[in-house]
Amino acid sequence: MSDHFSGPRSLTDPAADISDVFAFPDPKDPRHLVVVMDVFGKSGPSAVFSDAVIYRFRIRSIDIAATGREAAFAAGKSEVIFDCTFDVPSGPATAGRPVQLGRCLTPSGGMISFVCDDENGGAGEGVQVFAGQRSDPFFLDVRMIEKTAATGKLSFKPKGSDTLFGTNILAIVLKIEWPMVLEGGPLFAIVCETLAAGKRPVRIERVGRPEIKNVTLSWKMFDQVNKDLEIRDLYNSEDAFDVKHDYFDAYRVRMNANLAFYDGLDGKIDWPFDKHANHPLTKLLLADFLVVDASKPFAEISYFEIERAMLAGRPHTTPGGRWLNEDIMDYVFTLYVNGGNGPPVNDGVDGPIAFSSKTFPYLAPRNVPKGAAA
Repeated sequence: MSDHFSGPRSLTDPAADISDVFAFPDPKDPRHLVVVMDVFGKSGPSAVFSDAVIYRFRIRSIDIAATGREAAFAAGKSEVIFDCTFDVPSGPATAGRPVQLGRCLTPSGGMISFVCDDENGGAGEGVQVFAGQRSDPFFLDVRMIEKTAATGKLSFKPKGSDTLFGTNILAIVLKIEWPMVLEGGPLFAIVCETLAAGKRPVRIERVGRPEIKNVTLSWKMFDQVNKDLEIRDLYNSEDAFDVKHDYFDAYRVRMNANLAFYDGLDGKIDWPFDKHANHPLTKLLLADFLVVDASKPFAEISYFEIERAMLAGRPHTTPGGRWLNEDIMDYVFTLYVNGGNGPPVNDGVDGPIAFSSKTFPYLAPRNVPKGAAA
């Protein structure tokens, strides 16, 4: 799953488990950039944000440093941070959801207060914030992904089974007037984190790109160097903008091995390794932040288009980032298996139970179990 349950540590605190990150220009107003962090996959009706966790959005201006086979980004050193924190719920609401208050600390030091599940959220200083339970926008067939890894054969069915059908997550949505609030741009790198609150907050998890930990790094059996290492908790502890040199090679070797496995699933090699014995996608994917061009108009299909343009040595034409309704699993598997040099790889699941909208707070309302209060 995109980043649901991505490591042993995330299973111990579901409210701190980031399941997805999205970033896209507002479809109705290009002056605004929308960033979404989803947590607590498969959350129940009474699920709430943790009062012991800081939910952090980190945004840096970024440049394209190189194109072609050496394609790479250069992230700026300065960044803006939005920290969202929550109170202990104060009591049940009439609809059965606990009443929970939250606040967002803005880069200028201002505080935006809001009530969870209020679709208007809170606003101030060029930022609008929503937090609450919504329908999980992600969709995929996990069992067939596992079977593909186990058998070495593409195992998707024409009609797949959505493992997340009808489930909910807790979402935090920021709508940012980026020319006023952010530094630099219009190209930005975005990372979301959860941290254990305290005098010295400790990073629990970090997410930028989709399916880095669960699809690209999780399989051990193809890695002949670190085949006994559960690498995801170690990876989660890293600063996305400053990965420790001590562990970088462990991530690089694992990613090379798994990407090579995917490339061979169609019986041909579309991604020959470079002179350093690295897969052509490894460096870009280990720059694990979501890259979005806020100056480009909204596009429903745009994930990784900036990076593909860099590899091809051409200008990008979309905002990149990631839209909520995008069929990311089909794209990721097609990219990994044939690089677009063959038929699309379809996992048999083409959409979620409810599609997101193009108006704030964007994600579809939560799924209500039969017989429960709406």
